[in-house]
Amino acid sequence: MLEKLNKRRRHLLVKLLMNTKLNRDFLLYLGNRILALKHNRQKSLTIVHPTNVMLELGNACNLHCSMCPREHEYGKAMDVGFMPLEKAKQIIDQMYPYLDSCGLTGLGETFLYPHLLDVVKYIKSKKKSIIITISTNAHIRGFREAIKPVLPYIDNIQFSIDGIGDTYNTIRKGASFEEVASNIRFVLECGIDITSMINCVVSPDNYTQMSNIVEFSRNMGIAYVNFNCVSIAAQPNAPRSFYDFFLSEDFLNAVESMRQRSAEWGDMEITGPSYPTDGTFQDCIFAWEYPYITWDGYYVPCCGKPFPKLLHFGNVFEHDVMSVLNSKKAQEFRRLWQMNTSPSFCHNCQLTNN
Repeated sequence: MLEKLNKRRRHLLVKLLMNTKLNRDFLLYLGNRILALKHNRQKSLTIVHPTNVMLELGNACNLHCSMCPREHEYGKAMDVGFMPLEKAKQIIDQMYPYLDSCGLTGLGETFLYPHLLDVVKYIKSKKKSIIITISTNAHIRGFREAIKPVLPYIDNIQFSIDGIGDTYNTIRKGASFEEVASNIRFVLECGIDITSMINCVVSPDNYTQMSNIVEFSRNMGIAYVNFNCVSIAAQPNAPRSFYDFFLSEDFLNAVESMRQRSAEWGDMEITGPSYPTDGTFQDCIFAWEYPYITWDGYYVPCCGKPFPKLLHFGNVFEHDVMSVLNSKKAQEFRRLWQMNTSPSFCHNCQLTNN
């Protein structure tokens, strides 16, 4: 199993194991893991307690970025707000014994959430070994003051960088590359034991910047860089032919150039980008893993299209978490996965043909 994990994930796994305590919670966790082995995806439509969860504490953002689902039809129609602190604690209380990791990032800027420090402290007080991941644009007003007290409680931070210099400023409207670079440097110089990664959403607007982003990361002392091909799942009227770009010679040459550049430094680990030319619904893991819970309590199908008004499987503020994760609607969605039949909700996803 370990050989299937990249270097960053192996590092986080070691940290998790070092902080694991042999107590009642561990027995609950172990029993849940054993039960999971019996829940074969081809036979069972229900899931056991998740070991990873995405908890959207809020979906407000300070920027307007061209590749973000917020900027398109569904995003403009969504309700915006923050999860009440007591509701966040209630969810954590139900899930923590079984968790390996918790992502506190959704369709917004995490550091706008007013109770972030309270939440990360609460998670670690319940189970220290839970790996907490946060993604940030590192550009809110007062970012340094907001992040410094949080750093001792998080394990993994992802900085969103979609270009260098003017390219970044064009894609992320309202942002300054110089300011975000300065803020990232501040975090790295705090001396906290935390894994840092640069995450880049690649599109026709910035694909020539991939090598520059790797070099920027190297100069910053960040060894992990992830590239994702931009998704148009949140753009119902976009032509699917858009994805042809990721098969073009120009794009593939840019990827090869980036990989050659990163190979010059043996300690750099690059993941992505790749377009799944033969992807199917059964390549998607989100019907079974990494449940996404929105700020207003809805369990939605995935992080790429987290809009409850389009589709949700129930609300964890109104029912216990596991009854929502295994609701009738959730099981119907998983049945489609078993049949490898993409639902209409997944239109324009890279892993579907509809």
